[in-house]
Amino acid sequence: MITEQRFVEILENFEKIDPILVVGDVGVDKYTYGEVNRISPEAPVPILEVNKEWTKLGLAANVSDNLQSLKAKSTICSVIGDDQNGNTLEGLLEEAGLKTWGLVRDKSRMTTFKERVVTETQQICRVDYETKEPIDSSIYDRVKDRFNEFKEAHSALILEDYGKGFFTKEMTEFFIKEAKEIGRMVAVDPSRTTPPTWYKGATLLKPNKVESLMMAQSLGCTEKDIEKVAMLLVDKLALKKIIITLGSEGMGMIDTETDGKFHRIPTVAKEVFDVSGAGDTAISAVVSALVSSATLEEAAWVGNCASGVVVGKKGTALASQEELKAFYPSLIK
Repeated sequence: MITEQRFVEILENFEKIDPILVVGDVGVDKYTYGEVNRISPEAPVPILEVNKEWTKLGLAANVSDNLQSLKAKSTICSVIGDDQNGNTLEGLLEEAGLKTWGLVRDKSRMTTFKERVVTETQQICRVDYETKEPIDSSIYDRVKDRFNEFKEAHSALILEDYGKGFFTKEMTEFFIKEAKEIGRMVAVDPSRTTPPTWYKGATLLKPNKVESLMMAQSLGCTEKDIEKVAMLLVDKLALKKIIITLGSEGMGMIDTETDGKFHRIPTVAKEVFDVSGAGDTAISAVVSALVSSATLEEAAWVGNCASGVVVGKKGTALASQEELKAFYPSLIK
């Protein structure tokens, strides 16, 4: 457990740290919200009477937005299409006070765009526009140049892999190697479709339960016990730290720089309306806390609280320091 004084102290350090660099797949999330009162005469599907629509930063851009909301400065580095959705994404970044100079345009790709059609009680469907093919080597050269321009001005690196084609084995290894050479922490939010060996040597890995089991299976292990899975991933991928988010079961973690043992903390979420983006919020809070000199367990409590705040909201949401401070008392009830 973490004391309230220490919890607040860690949060208030966020605005004092150097910016955190977020690298990975980015996109735009659109929400189309309304009511369903009848079924279509054309096919057995509901008719949504639209009340409102809005767009938000998605994927790795949502991580940068979460960092900003927590008062931790951030820069995004990614590839977008030379299209209207790319323009929309840049506009959303500017509205959020985030810089766009880490973005590289690629005329051969479309900017990832996800539209969720929702009612008060449920999501009806999701429509995805995206390109998943690996990025061309000439575009990667431009990404490397951008990354090298500003890597030293940042306190940590977060790799956000959503399996949309941004990461290749070579590029993943490049980011990890370059950041570690200048003494920066590398945190990875993995994709279940990426070979786990690509992440070897990262400082921190933050999979969810399903991802961790799939990664272990990919490494030839059929073990289902989360503690053993965590130990395996730390060993095989040469990690210093791992946090596995376990939904209603809380979080499990290992820190090889302390006792190297598996520890677990319970979930703190009181009401769950929507888990969209909860993982983005968790890694934003955890990495900010670690850079602010928190232990892994302290960082996990901060990330746990941040996730508890956002799952109580509808849609991909953000958490503020004020909300986290207000949420803390629920830990001790």
